[in-house]
Amino acid sequence: MKVIREDIDALNAVLKVEIETADYDATVKKELEKYRKTAKIPGFRPGNVPASLIKKQYGKGVLAEEINKLVNKALYDYIQENKISILGNPIPKEGVDDKGDFDNPSTFEFSYEIGLTPVIDVKLSAKDKFDYNKVKVDDELIGKQISDLRRRYGKLSSAEKSEDTDMILGLFVELNDDESVKEGGVMHSSTISVEFVEDKATKKALKGLSVGDKVVVDPAKVSRGENDMATMLGVTADKVNDLSKKFQFTVNEIKRIELAELNEELFTKLFGPGVVTDEKGLKERIAEDLKNMFVNDSDRLLTKSVYEDLMKKTKVELPNEFLKRWIKLSNEKPISDEQIAAEYDSYTEGLKWQLIQGEIFKANEIKLDQEEVVNFTKGLLVNNYAQYGIPAPEDDELTKSAMQVLQNKEEVNRIYDMLAESKLTNYFKSTVKLNEKEVSYDDFVALANS
Repeated sequence: MKVIREDIDALNAVLKVEIETADYDATVKKELEKYRKTAKIPGFRPGNVPASLIKKQYGKGVLAEEINKLVNKALYDYIQENKISILGNPIPKEGVDDKGDFDNPSTFEFSYEIGLTPVIDVKLSAKDKFDYNKVKVDDELIGKQISDLRRRYGKLSSAEKSEDTDMILGLFVELNDDESVKEGGVMHSSTISVEFVEDKATKKALKGLSVGDKVVVDPAKVSRGENDMATMLGVTADKVNDLSKKFQFTVNEIKRIELAELNEELFTKLFGPGVVTDEKGLKERIAEDLKNMFVNDSDRLLTKSVYEDLMKKTKVELPNEFLKRWIKLSNEKPISDEQIAAEYDSYTEGLKWQLIQGEIFKANEIKLDQEEVVNFTKGLLVNNYAQYGIPAPEDDELTKSAMQVLQNKEEVNRIYDMLAESKLTNYFKSTVKLNEKEVSYDDFVALANS
């Protein structure tokens, strides 16, 4: 068995696999003997079927299967032994007739195309300067966070007149355009959260209401999207577009959150006993938590900026025709040339970034080992427990849980991607020059969404 490489250009090559009779003959005879011992053919007892009959009936199929195994092994071994970096997998060469006759087997020759991974030069150093945006944790942001915490741990009470942040419980009744009650229309009891109503006129109309008051509203303006509107009105999401834009809302009850007091009870609920003892300590702790919370977001913004810069300035040539053929042949479902053409740019953009990232990892000896993956997974689990206020289990139990998570292929891929991004971000932060900038929370959100 022999493999011959023929380079077409810097990105394409052909591997010719030559299979001699000696490579497959013994294995094929052995397999046919197994068939002879177990084959059930009328007129012959099992094990006594003539070898010539077995060969006639099964020989070509057994030979084809063995040849296929040999070709795949030859290609894999050759690529591994010669450390050839390829894109995708070898595919049969187009427009070339393979040599060999399965009816009269002797020497076989098969030709396969391979797409070679391009050599790329990733240029990134301390000469490259990037903004590192950080949220300005000021008194306004700290105050907002404290208000949110006081609301979260506050108590609901009834109110006489509705205000900006109240919840109004009432009955929705669908109306006609002239504001008469629509016969057979929607009638459903639900709640409006005035705090989340964005339309100024509607918000104004909902303020100052008392139990028994009626107001006409557009349900789209007191809900947050079609699904929320459907739930509010007690209908399925596919029906909301057919409903009237006018609904009568009758106030049945007004609920108001009484903010939790800034005292030891609240401090203990938030941080545990004795950690925070006064309002000053609360502000300091919240400022620290906010800064830590926004670090990951700042890192993501930096990574996004470096990604865009590298994608723009790094030249990556690809074996495009090979890749298009490989996509078509390897796709589980039939895919047309038109579909490939429509999606190809998006595919190559993702591939280009994979190659850039791979080159960075290789050049800087950045690796993902199993121990790191397990520890990273344990860290994710600890964060999950913390979100629900649950203490993390002992290390042995945590390790077992992490190993169970890593049995799931999708979770493994997700965790590897997260860890790889974390390592990549750390590399960026230690390599490029960072221009640290403090921006307001709103500006930071705008940057993240741009």
